[in-house]
Amino acid sequence: MEQNFLDATDLKLLDALQHDASRSNLALAALLHLSPPTCLRRVKRLTDAGWIERQVAVLSADRLAALQGQGLNALVEVTLDRQGAEHLDAFEARAVADDAVQQCWRVSPGPDFVLVIQARDMADYLAVTQRLLTQDANVRNVKAFFSLKRAKFSSIWPLGLRS
Repeated sequence: MEQNFLDATDLKLLDALQHDASRSNLALAALLHLSPPTCLRRVKRLTDAGWIERQVAVLSADRLAALQGQGLNALVEVTLDRQGAEHLDAFEARAVADDAVQQCWRVSPGPDFVLVIQARDMADYLAVTQRLLTQDANVRNVKAFFSLKRAKFSSIWPLGLRS
């Protein structure tokens, strides 16, 4: 059964998980003053209902860049020549299938898409643009912005529970 509302305990649970999903069920239950079985049931219910999409580890971009040379982040605006639903869907499908694309946003007004691309270096970025942008006859305009410094990165959705 899908849950279309969240109570205060659900919101606290979601907030705790998005700040640190590595906590054990016992630690999470203690933090929220729940019994461990109740906590586990709530997490399962929230996951089954789609409130929790997945739990991941956020890796250190700086450490990976030093190890693998992944030092080029680009925010890329893409405007298509034809914006019919089938054209937008086709480009989106190609973009989300490419591992270098970390995020793909369909936006309006302005460009049709904004992509966040992670590449090892400029040569790798060029290969990505060849795959996604140059070979697509429907891509009319591309505008790329290269990150000089990451001032903030967060995957936390503000739930209004912390001051």
